[in-house]
Amino acid sequence: MLLSRLQLMQQEQQALLPYATLNLHTRGRLHPEPESEHRLPFQKDRDRILHTTAFRRLEYKTQVFVNHEGDYYRTRLTHTLEVAQVARSMAVALGVNETLTETIALSHDLGHPPFGHAGEHQLDHWMKSRNAGSFNHNEQAFRIVTELEKRYQDFSGLNLSWETLEGMVKHDADAERFPAFAAPFEPQFRPGLEAQIAAIADGVAYNTHDLDDGLKAGILTPHLLQNLPIWQELTDKLQLDTTPLSELSRRRLIRELLGWIINDILQETEKRLQQNHIQSPQQIRDHPGVLVAFSPTMQQHMAELKAFLYQHLYYHPSKIQQTFRAEHFIDGLFSAYLKHPRLLPLHVQACVPLLGLERTICDYVAGMTDRFAMDEYSKLYSPREH
Repeated sequence: MLLSRLQLMQQEQQALLPYATLNLHTRGRLHPEPESEHRLPFQKDRDRILHTTAFRRLEYKTQVFVNHEGDYYRTRLTHTLEVAQVARSMAVALGVNETLTETIALSHDLGHPPFGHAGEHQLDHWMKSRNAGSFNHNEQAFRIVTELEKRYQDFSGLNLSWETLEGMVKHDADAERFPAFAAPFEPQFRPGLEAQIAAIADGVAYNTHDLDDGLKAGILTPHLLQNLPIWQELTDKLQLDTTPLSELSRRRLIRELLGWIINDILQETEKRLQQNHIQSPQQIRDHPGVLVAFSPTMQQHMAELKAFLYQHLYYHPSKIQQTFRAEHFIDGLFSAYLKHPRLLPLHVQACVPLLGLERTICDYVAGMTDRFAMDEYSKLYSPREH
């Protein structure tokens, strides 16, 4: 027997807790369109995100290590999938909408340019230096799903549900003020629990998995980590000898660390929900602070881990060199296209009258993968190789 959309909505309403965001209560889409007979609105949102060009390109965009440095390091795509997995697990445990949580998690890095945050900073620098606005990967993700993806006859973008878009624009759920592009999405309110889960899952995933990749690469070592409280507590708890740190021991440590952090978030969130007598989605939105959070002890641990990663991984000479090269590639591409706009593909040139030259270049470069950006740079500045 096939379940209709209405039956699926009724099942969802019975299965989830009162403060969950329901498909039944979605505020809909900007452009009215018929919904699927056997698929819920948030499922459609998720599927549309998965089929975008921007999502596929994440496979060849930097997380910490550039793609060609090794097949076993995370890319922006595998990071996104890991965020979605962590977020789904927490959503199920807390009795909220797993599909909406996953959808927001899958969309959160769509706007990242090549070379990770180094690429983002350099594009932002170019835009500001030309008085042409700015560049931020969260805003770019929003522009991708509302303007830049061209897949439908009747509208630009993906025409996602209001709730999915709200979760994207309020990605920093604990922000004192949401960005200007969040204006249509009630910036005076916090996002729902699903968006809060997706936001914290991002931090959990990149802290634990960047630690894993740093250990795998040999940039981080047990000796460096021995004075980090969370590492000490974890190795003592597991009674694990880390000298030397075997492959299996490293994987066990990261797995246990991830589970420890997730359980801490679940316990702290449950406590906050009960203390504040949360019984509806609107109560979550009205609450002055986030409800999905670390305990105070884990918050301290995570802050220390993040500071450690900045000092020993992100600012490692090999990563600084990578950042320098990224800036070099972005600068070369942007300046070349500014000087000679006809170097841009014809379909990209067609956007200039509407968006302006700088924004058109920025969108084009931001959409590149690491490999494509390096190839284009080589074509422009090393023509003999082609």
